[in-house]
Amino acid sequence: VPALPVKNLNGTGPVHPALAGMTGILMCAAGLPVCLTRAPKPILHPPPVSKSDIKPVPGVNGICRKTKKKQLKKSKTPEDVVRRYIQKVKNPPDEDCTICMERLVTSSGYEGVLSPRGIKPELVGKLGKCGHMYHLLCLLAMYNNGNKDGSLQCPTCKAIYGEKTGTQPPGKMEFHLIPHSLPGYTDSKTIRIVYDIPTGIQVRADPRAGWGLLPGVPHSPPVPPPTQGPEHPNPGKKFTARGFPRHCYLPDNEKGRKVLKLLIVAWDRRLIFTIGTSNTTGESDTVVWNEIHHKTEFGSNLTGHGYPDPNYLDNVLAELLAQGVSEATLKD
Repeated sequence: VPALPVKNLNGTGPVHPALAGMTGILMCAAGLPVCLTRAPKPILHPPPVSKSDIKPVPGVNGICRKTKKKQLKKSKTPEDVVRRYIQKVKNPPDEDCTICMERLVTSSGYEGVLSPRGIKPELVGKLGKCGHMYHLLCLLAMYNNGNKDGSLQCPTCKAIYGEKTGTQPPGKMEFHLIPHSLPGYTDSKTIRIVYDIPTGIQVRADPRAGWGLLPGVPHSPPVPPPTQGPEHPNPGKKFTARGFPRHCYLPDNEKGRKVLKLLIVAWDRRLIFTIGTSNTTGESDTVVWNEIHHKTEFGSNLTGHGYPDPNYLDNVLAELLAQGVSEATLKD
């Protein structure tokens, strides 16, 4: 139920429908005029754009990226990855390991659960950049419970070691310039990003053949629903991809183009989406956003997902940095 603004009460403001109804009853009883109107709908999309008006984004190579899954080299075992980022501590302090919550001066809480070669349960390591200390066995357990992509993330300060990759399903990212301006950026054109992650569609059966039938494609085989990989919450189980293709918007200025370049890196690293439970619908085993916020509302900001929002570009740069995607990445 949309929110209703109540008028004739010190201006107009969005009010929850139940509160608006109670206010209306009280005002009517008091003989005061009441005018309830629906809140305006968010402007999700720009005006129609012809193909000839769509242009490449200046300074950005290409117009499309497809997901590529980077596999960990076979030579890098989980033990090798953990050893790569730590320094052994001979005399650990008498404090908790925040992974297993046992004291660092005692054995890891994962003793008996994991028995890797060369890593004793009492060994303690210090991460190189941030200096936080953990049992080596605990770091190994944490790594094995993650994406196993050759990177580590400190559980205390979230510092990233190596190149973090995510669990985004296969899909396509397109980006181009359209000749319209976003609220708050009237002097700039707009970068439009289109994300598309396909979901399997069971086609209707064709009684004349052993295959299904797609319109205009005779005797085409059915498309099986996608299933989750070993890096996902429920390997082998089907997942859904609702609301695709998803359109997102950035201003075509220097900072907006920088954000686009970093989003392309995040896409290549499979960090934009993941498979989980939707906060909106509660549906599980579905494709959801992965902690990098996007603006999906073009001409208004009624839902918080649009413009004007003068802090958005700085906020999304900080979110990208938290995923290990920074300006230094572009220089590399």
